Amino acid sequence: MKNVLITGGAGFIGSNLALELEKKGHDVVVLDDYSSASIQNLRGFRGDIFIGDESGLEECGSAFDVIFHQAAITDTTFRDDREMLRKNIDGFRKVLQFAMRKNAVLVYASSAGTYGNGKAPMRESQEPQPLNAYAYSKYFMDNLAKKHAKDLKVVGVRYFNVFGPGEKHKGKSASMVYQLYRQMAAGRNPRIFKYGEQVRDHVYVKDVVAATIRAADAKESGVFNVGTGEATTFNQIIDHLNKAMKASFRPEYFDNPYTDVYQVNTRADISRIGKALGWKPRFSTRTGIADYVAWLKAQGE
Repeated sequence: MKNVLITGGAGFIGSNLALELEKKGHDVVVLDDYSSASIQNLRGFRGDIFIGDESGLEECGSAFDVIFHQAAITDTTFRDDREMLRKNIDGFRKVLQFAMRKNAVLVYASSAGTYGNGKAPMRESQEPQPLNAYAYSKYFMDNLAKKHAKDLKVVGVRYFNVFGPGEKHKGKSASMVYQLYRQMAAGRNPRIFKYGEQVRDHVYVKDVVAATIRAADAKESGVFNVGTGEATTFNQIIDHLNKAMKASFRPEYFDNPYTDVYQVNTRADISRIGKALGWKPRFSTRTGIADYVAWLKAQGE
């Protein structure tokens, strides 16, 4: 890996990826239309930045070894399902075609949303059960990747619930960790859906970036889960935040308005990525939250 293109490189995961790859000595180009991104996310980045969507891929350069596709509408409550599907699927199709023309390895962001409320721990081989337009868009992207796997090396990284620096701009679609922290930092009791026993695999963005970079070295096309392998309830998230913040807030519960499209239980089986790529998370959910809180405080948040 030397010449790298990142679509969505000013977004949450994309910006962390861009900065880490540049730190490792790679030449990094970012393409982002800034529809869900922040100028602040790329502070210190020295590479080229192109403003636009996947229609502008040819302007970004003629030779790339690896393309990391992070661009997408990621808000699961986005109201226009048709636009969600069009943007995410058509954008991915353009990136696939571009990667084939450039003979580049393609690593793209899949999602644990494709599993829906399927059996946990969730394995890459189990039947998809997408619950909303975002999850369906990722499901269709996975199918497109399989179709083109014979034409290029295309690797999906199936992210679980990612949290960490660089997500502030996401607003209501930012991680529960960040949203609860903001409420508690403002002196308010954190509000969560009744009764806080929903389970998530919350994975720290530093681990997600490491897994995504490692995926470029996969020997063949395929999909890999990226999570901690831990199941953590929202009540436990509040406990972890209280410890990291040296606080004692109590949760306030309210009804969940998204019951028909809501995942109540996610946990990754990460054995496949461990065996194939030698990756495992450095941070547990608890230690990731502690590291994140320290960073947030240093930023004055």
